[in-house]
This record gives sequence, C-alpha cells and structure tokens, in this order.
Amino acid sequence: MNDIKCPHCHKIFKVDEAGFADIIKQVRDHQFEEELQSRLDLAEKEKENAIKLAEATLKNSIQNELADKEKEILQIRAAHEKVLAERLAEKENLLANLKSKLENAETEKKLSVSEAVKNVEKEKDDKEREILRLKAEIERNLTEQLSHKDVLISQLQTKLENADTEKRLSVTEAVQKIERERDEYASKVTLKETEKELLEKSLNEKHLAELKAKEDIIRHKDEEIAFRKDMKLKLSTKMLGESLEQHCEIEFNKLRSIAFQNAYFEKDNDARTGSKGDYIYRETDDAGNEVISIMFEMKNEGDETATKKKNEDFFRELDKDRNDKKCEYAVLVTLLEADNELYNAGIVDVSHKYQKMYVVRPQFFIPMITLLRNAALNSMKVKAELAFIKNQNIDITNFEDNINTFKEGFARNYELASRKFKTAIEEIDKTIIHLQKTKDALLSSENNLRLANNKADDLSIKKLTKGNPTMAAKFEELKNSTGNELM
Repeated sequence: MNDIKCPHCHKIFKVDEAGFADIIKQVRDHQFEEELQSRLDLAEKEKENAIKLAEATLKNSIQNELADKEKEILQIRAAHEKVLAERLAEKENLLANLKSKLENAETEKKLSVSEAVKNVEKEKDDKEREILRLKAEIERNLTEQLSHKDVLISQLQTKLENADTEKRLSVTEAVQKIERERDEYASKVTLKETEKELLEKSLNEKHLAELKAKEDIIRHKDEEIAFRKDMKLKLSTKMLGESLEQHCEIEFNKLRSIAFQNAYFEKDNDARTGSKGDYIYRETDDAGNEVISIMFEMKNEGDETATKKKNEDFFRELDKDRNDKKCEYAVLVTLLEADNELYNAGIVDVSHKYQKMYVVRPQFFIPMITLLRNAALNSMKVKAELAFIKNQNIDITNFEDNINTFKEGFARNYELASRKFKTAIEEIDKTIIHLQKTKDALLSSENNLRLANNKADDLSIKKLTKGNPTMAAKFEELKNSTGNELM
C-alpha cells in the first residue's frame, strides 16, 4: 500500500499497487502527450520562423543584388556617356582648331579650303557614324545586361520557390520524423508495459516456486532435526560417540573383504603414552611394506550437552596420538559444530595447523580412506621406481666409491711407505754422518793417545826436575836413600 496526498484538499489516502501503477501510467501518458504536443508546437514555430527567415533573407539578397546591378548599369551608362562627351568635345575642339587655322590661313589655303572642308565634313560624318555605332553598341550591351539581369532575377525567383518547397519538405520530414519517434516511443512504452507484466508474472511464479521449495526444505529440515533430536535425547554423550564409532566400523567392515583385504583397522588400546586415539588404520603391500597408516578420532555430542566443544579442541591431542603411534595421517570424524558450513562442505584440510590432518563428516569416512590409500599406492609406485633407480645409482656409486677408496688407500699407503723410506734414508744418512763423526773423533782420540804415549815415553826424572832444583834435590835424596837401603 502507498500513501498519496491530494494536492487540493491535502488529504492522505492509501492506494494499492495496481491503483498506484495505474496513476503513474496516467501521469506518464499525460506528460508524454503534453511533451509531444509541446515538441510539435515548437517544431511548427521553428518551421514558420525558418520559412520567414529564409524568405526575408532571400528577398534581401535579391533586392541587394538588383540594387547592385542597377548601380552597376548606371555606372556603365555614365562611363559611356562620359566617354562620348569627351570624344565630342575633342571633335569640337578639333573643328574649332581647324576653323581657326582655316580662318588664319584663308589667304594661304584658298585652294585647299573646299577640300579641307570636305575632309572635315567627311571626318565629321565618320565621327557621327562612330558615335551612332558606339551608342548602338552601348544600348545593345545594356539590353544584354538587362536581359541577363532578368534571367538572374527569374533564377533567383526559381531558387526562392525551390527553397520554399525544400523548407516545406523539410518541415514535413521533421513532422513525419517526430510522428515516427512518437509512434516508436508509444510502441516502446507498450513493449515495456508488456515486459513489465511478463516480468512481474515470472517473478511471482519464481517467488512462489522458491517459497514452495523453501517450505519443502524447511519441512524436511524440521523433520530431520526432530529425528536427530529424538535420537540424541535417547542417547547419552558416551553412547553418541560409541554409536559413531560403531557406524564407522560397520561401514568399513562392509568393504573390508572387497577393497581392504590387506588392511588393519582396529581400536587403539595402547595408552602407554598417556592418551590414545579411537581407531588405527594400517595397510601393507604383498611384500609387507607399509603403504599407509591413519589415526582416526570420532567425536560427537548431544544438543543438550552443557559444554559445547569445537573440532579445534581435539587437533593437538590427535596430532600427538598420530606421532606417538607413528601414523602418517590423522583424520577427525566429527559431528560437532553441525551448523559450521566449513565442515559441512566436505573434506577439510587443516594441514596448515597440524601436519597431514583432515576433518570429515561421517559420510566422507570411506571416501577419505580411499583417497589417501589411492594417493599412497600411487606414491608407492613412484617410490619403488625411485628406489630402483636409486639402488642402481647406489651400485654405481658404491663401485666408484670402492675404486676411489682403493685408490685413496693405495695412495695413502704409498705415501706412508715413501715417507717412511725417506725417513729411513735420512736416518741412515744421519747415522753415516754420526758414525763418520765418531770415526773422526776416534781417529782424533787415537792420535791424541799416541801423542800422549809418546809424551809419556819421553817423560823422565831428569826432564821433570829440569829447571826445578828443589825437586831435583828431593829426587836425588830419594834415589840415594833407596840405593842405601838396597845395599
């Protein structure tokens, strides 16, 4: 409903959408007619003004041209009359001069007077004929110019008539163009009204369909919520978690014999590290090599639980359990934060917080295992090929390392032996030098001993007491006493 105020009584009354649209349409149509009529009147006035202006301009131009031509004719006529007057004046002057000459020389030219008069009269006749010819030529030129002016005036009148016709045609075309624009505007308005009606109809139908779909969705959600609430009211928080674990275990066992023949999927009962997860998934290939390992944690709670927990509250403990049990991946299967669009959209990668960790709803439990398992199998193929190539490279590297080790050992042993041999040679040289020194010392000692022996052999009492009378007397006394005793 719209409020409308009357411009006369200033009373406010209410009008529905249809009435309001009808009033707007009437106002628009009235405004359109007024605007169209005003434009037609304006075009008509412009047409009349343009015609009047063109007529006045054309008349003025014709009058100006006629005045110019008349002035030009008068100027030409005056010029010709002036030329004739000048020529007549010259002839009269010439006749006056001749008459004066005749009068002055009458006595001298009696015989030639008659002839001169005849010549003068003849020249006078010739001049008169020339004057008549010039007058005729001037009149003929004037007649031609006047006829040319008449033709020009008739052409200008024809142009004026043509201009009038063109103006009328242009006005007619302008009116027709405005009428066409009016018809186009009217058709556009009709088309817009039709489009508006169709759009309103389609919007109403779409709105009704959306309302019906929303009502169906709301009804379905209400039924689902009622069902979930009824189920959760019948279970405790512990039973909710256990029912989620049982659901996941049942879903896995349905496919164990088909898709997971070499897989281990059991509850984690090892609490030696202080905590434990819910389930551990491990899978090996035919050679016994581990393909993938996943630590699972299942979390759920009822709507009536006093303390609502978030999924992030369990990330740290799940990551710790994954590292303690040496699992490659960690997956949180959760029904927490049921209204969170992030977790409801599908598989959520939280590796930016904890390495190789994912959060899924129960319906993505088996697809999550399948995705990680397929990725691991593909990576195992690549790893096997890389290991084979690496082993080949390792064999070549080991062979080269063995050769290099032998070369290095042989070079080191050769260097040690060479260094030892050099040391032995140096020691032998040192020994030879030492023995030579010892030999020289022994030879020197022998010479000194020989000299000492010679000195000892040459030593006597006489030499000892030479220059020493006291010792000589002592030795003499000793000799004498020894000799007496012997005697």
